[in-house]
Amino acid sequence: MAERAYLALGSNLGDRLATLQRAVELLDARRGIDVVRSSRVYETEPVGPPQPPYLNAVIEVRTDLEPRELLKECLAVETELGRVRAERWGPRTIDIDVLTYDEREIDEPDLEIPHPRMHERAFVLIPLSDLTADPALPGGRRLDDVRLPPDAMFGVRPFAPALRIER
Repeated sequence: MAERAYLALGSNLGDRLATLQRAVELLDARRGIDVVRSSRVYETEPVGPPQPPYLNAVIEVRTDLEPRELLKECLAVETELGRVRAERWGPRTIDIDVLTYDEREIDEPDLEIPHPRMHERAFVLIPLSDLTADPALPGGRRLDDVRLPPDAMFGVRPFAPALRIER
């Protein structure tokens, strides 16, 4: 039975929009992953060391892969698109995070679902809210429970329409 998962996509090196679109295409081509729809694309201020702004989007997928298998496929797409893990929170060609996997909660050293910091990041919550009004958040919270600082939204600007999903 296919489960619904939400994946966050981010890029701040190279042709950011083309990289996000290519990530969608590569994920959709993977066995066991069907990309259903995409949020709009937002330009966001970076978190971490000085670096260029990001483009961010969230996609909804249907998958019959287990969460760890889905993560493995996301990491393979990152590698295919030239992701190099050099500096924590540093610039990257692509970043793909598993935000939620149905209503499951997983807390393992290298896999936490829902994503442990997603409720603190407007660059995740705003595109996610394009796709679902009430996502599962860490600790059993819901979107209505989250209070972002007033200035959190200033660093998130609409950039482009939803990424294309080929059928």
